[in-house]
Amino acid sequence: MIRLFKKFKRWIYAKLDKITPGKTAIKGASIALLISSIILFLLFALSSTLEAGDPWLFIFFIGFAGLFVVSAYISLWVIKKFNHIPKRYKIAVLIAIPLFLSALAFEGLYIITAIIITSLLGASIAIILKGTFRKLTTPKKVVTILGFILGLGGFISAIIAYIPTGFEMKPIINAAAVNTATIKNITAPSPAKKGTYPVKTLTYGSGKDHHRPEFGENVTIKTDSVNGVPFLDNWEGFSGWYREQFWGFNAKSLPVNGYVWYPEGEGPFPLALVVHGNHMMQDFSDTGYGYLGELLASRGIIFASVDENFFNSSWSDITGGLDEENDARGWMLLEHLRVWQMWNTDKENIFYNKIDTTKLALLGHSRGGEAVAHAALLNKMPSYYDDATIPLDYDYDIQSIVAIAPVDGQYEPGNARTTLKDINYLVLHGAQDADVSSYAGSKQYERITFSDSTHYFKSGIYIQGANHGQFNTSWGDNDVGSFTKLLNNKPLLPAEDQRKIAQVYISAFLETTLKDNTTYKSLFTDARKGKDWLPETIYLNQYEDASFEAIASFDEDFNVHTATAGSSTIASEHVSVWREQEIKLKWGEKGSRASYIGWHYDDLEEGEIVPDSIQAKYIIHIPDTLKTIDSTSIFMFSMAESTESSNPKTSGKWVNKENETNEIAENNTSDKEGNEDESEKDENKKDKPKEPINFSIKMTDASGEIVHFPLSHFSALQRELKVRIWKSQFLKDEDSSENIFQTFSYSLSDIQTFNPFFNITTIRKIAFIFDKTPKGVVVIDDIGFMKQE
Repeated sequence: MIRLFKKFKRWIYAKLDKITPGKTAIKGASIALLISSIILFLLFALSSTLEAGDPWLFIFFIGFAGLFVVSAYISLWVIKKFNHIPKRYKIAVLIAIPLFLSALAFEGLYIITAIIITSLLGASIAIILKGTFRKLTTPKKVVTILGFILGLGGFISAIIAYIPTGFEMKPIINAAAVNTATIKNITAPSPAKKGTYPVKTLTYGSGKDHHRPEFGENVTIKTDSVNGVPFLDNWEGFSGWYREQFWGFNAKSLPVNGYVWYPEGEGPFPLALVVHGNHMMQDFSDTGYGYLGELLASRGIIFASVDENFFNSSWSDITGGLDEENDARGWMLLEHLRVWQMWNTDKENIFYNKIDTTKLALLGHSRGGEAVAHAALLNKMPSYYDDATIPLDYDYDIQSIVAIAPVDGQYEPGNARTTLKDINYLVLHGAQDADVSSYAGSKQYERITFSDSTHYFKSGIYIQGANHGQFNTSWGDNDVGSFTKLLNNKPLLPAEDQRKIAQVYISAFLETTLKDNTTYKSLFTDARKGKDWLPETIYLNQYEDASFEAIASFDEDFNVHTATAGSSTIASEHVSVWREQEIKLKWGEKGSRASYIGWHYDDLEEGEIVPDSIQAKYIIHIPDTLKTIDSTSIFMFSMAESTESSNPKTSGKWVNKENETNEIAENNTSDKEGNEDESEKDENKKDKPKEPINFSIKMTDASGEIVHFPLSHFSALQRELKVRIWKSQFLKDEDSSENIFQTFSYSLSDIQTFNPFFNITTIRKIAFIFDKTPKGVVVIDDIGFMKQE
């Protein structure tokens, strides 16, 4: 066989030699290529120079061309050096790189380290075992010994770093916990407490499943398959063939499979469906939400976990798998709702008249978290938005959607992001998420709006220490599908705690929105209202309901002096940073603009009094009476810390280079005689966590009466949460973070106790006075008033 292969190889080379260009042809091609490219480039440079009327532009083009020439020679030198590497090692490196890429989760530092360590160790061990070490020259012996020491040291270090689950981050003060003692827990049993209903389970499905008896021969209720072709792209080729071979069906006959937890009782009961996200399709994901099913069914909600594993990824997708299929995931949920609607009217079905079809909720995790928004949008559409020839006829009473660590924009209807109106929305996301490492659900949060006189609300909960997978019992603590030990899982919450958080919030949300039980609603404005139920960690939550009236949302125009409400205006005093811009996340933009305000007091330490004459202020003037304000109103805004420089004009373009040394010395350093003491202080500051940001808020009414209270009356501002998801980030000393907003709320009736003469219905001025924390930058959004229930 080998002889035959070599013969075939020689034959191929012989044929190629007959058509390979000779030296003359190659020389001619090279000259023609160079002359033509040089002439065209010179013509382009001359015409551009003449048009601009600037002779320096021609010199710039010539210099640019010179860079191309130099880079060509450098490239040739690199290729030449690479060709000097022994063939065996070149093959090994080229094979090892893609293998390491796959095994080490595409983390560049891990891959480079692995190549260097294994190469050094392998080379030195081979020399020692071969017995050639004694024959080496002294320099080569030294290199071999050093290579062995470095390789072995690197290998041992890698093992030491690999064994632990991770490493602790620098401590951070939980701003909300500082005054937790003053916050009363909601006087009700925990929403995560099992209810009084006995729980039963069953499955529904095609009855033909090849892998899962619960959807095959052991299925409780058989369902008809549905045609998903209009909503699916790329179920074809090798990937489509393997997908069909594995599952036993194609896109034209998708099964409607689900696990059900339901309360034993008369009903009718609200219905909630949950759908998993993307995962290896062979590792079934839909069973991972039983902890929610058991709880919610015991509290009188029918709960079904939908099987959409056939949409998930597979090794066979290397040639191209399903493309932007999240609309199909959402559509499939509506097909499940269609089945439930039929069962509710079928006298022969176990769920006959058991379902309150006016109280429906959709829950989704990861891609499923985006899919529930697509389902809610499709539900109201008369036809499919990407192909209006496909009619839709759903229009179910979906009251609420819950997104657990969702993605955003995997699919875009009509090349735009999904916008929703008049629906309740809850998003949960973990700071330690290694899969969806940016708070993508906060984007969908911004794209949900409400009509006046409705009772809908939206809430976002960001959880320190929560990851992606522990919300699903079958996914666990490995968010990347590679070696778990590559992740920095030391800061992770215990899996039981993370799922407890999900139980508390999701149960409270569905109690509020499906069962009209408002007992738990205040939990979504302040996590401390559930301090007796929730595991201890940092929670940052945004909240808004249909009663919210914005004074300043910063989305109306580009003028920093204008506000949203009527003829209101904005001014500032002594600020070091002031601009309005789109809020940036790790992955793209949030979809909302905000005001960035900074202040910087050079010579003040934490706790020192800021003189009135230099206090930085951000002031909103309200010339007209806001009609909706009364004693039931709440003053609210959302805010996050920005870790940018609070004194940007001390560097860069703002500094005269000739005087830079003197100015910086005068403004930013103390006497050289005290340098040693200052260095010691600086080291102590580095070790000590920063105090949360605090400042004052002052309101003035039409008659000039004033109320003055600290931000910390609700809570001080949480310092930006910095995380290290990979262990490699400790080697690079690299943190990752983004602007996570907290909603601050102050009851006007409570504020009035600071000054009984203050008229809350005629507020004319609101001032943020930065008089407590010596320096900082905050991002403020959605300033306004809301009704208190």
